[in-house]
Amino acid sequence: MNKKIQLQDLGSKDYKSAWEYQEELFKDIVDLKIKNRREELDLETPNYLLFVEHPHVYTLGKSGDLENLLLNEKQLEAKGASFYKINRGGDITYHGPGQIVGYPILDLENFFTDIHKYLRFLEEAIILTLNEYGLECGRSDGETGVWLGVGTPFARKICAMGVRASRWVTMHGFALNVNVDLGYFDNIIPCGIRGKAVTSLNVELGVEKVGEEEVKAKIIKHLTHLFEAEFI
Repeated sequence: MNKKIQLQDLGSKDYKSAWEYQEELFKDIVDLKIKNRREELDLETPNYLLFVEHPHVYTLGKSGDLENLLLNEKQLEAKGASFYKINRGGDITYHGPGQIVGYPILDLENFFTDIHKYLRFLEEAIILTLNEYGLECGRSDGETGVWLGVGTPFARKICAMGVRASRWVTMHGFALNVNVDLGYFDNIIPCGIRGKAVTSLNVELGVEKVGEEEVKAKIIKHLTHLFEAEFI
C-alpha cells in the first residue's frame, strides 16, 4: 500500500485543461492496476491531490438536469463563463476565482475500498477546517457536501462535492467557497436543490478576504490525519 499523496497546486487553470490532466493521471493509475493484475505484478500505484482555481465555469454532472442552468449560450458569454457536461456524480455547480477546488486522484486500494467512507472523509476534512475558523457546519441528509445552518430556514452550502470512481481510483472532488463572488450562483439552481442558499467563508467571517494558502494547509492537515497519509 502506498499512502503517499503527491500534492500539486496548479494555480489558476482553465477547467477543460485541468479536467484533461485529471483524466491523464486517472488513466495512468487504472492502466497500472490492470497491468499489475494481468502480469501478476505488485507495482506501487501513485496518489495525487490537485489544488486549482478555475476561471468562471459551470459544470453539470452526469445525473444532472440542464434546466438547472438558468443562462443561455449568449448570457454565459456575456458573464465570461464557460459550461461543461462532465463525468462526475451530482448536478450543476459553479467554479470560479476565490474558490479552492481539490481533485484527489487516489487509488483507494491504498487506503480503504469504500466510496461512502471516502466521501464522508472529504466532507469531514472540510468540516474540521471550517471548525478552526469558529464555524459550526455539518452534513445535510441526502445532500452531499458541507452546509451551515443545517435544519434551519437559513441552511446554506459552503462546499460542493462530486466524484467519479473506477477500479477504486477516484477523480473530481470538492469545491470550497473561500472568497467567492456569490452572484454567480444566482445563475443556477446549485446542485439541483431549490430554496437553499450558498455561502462563502469570507462572508461567514465578515471579512473581505481569507488567506487561501492557510485554508489549503488546514485541509491537507486534516486529510493527512483522516487518510493516515503522507503528503509529498
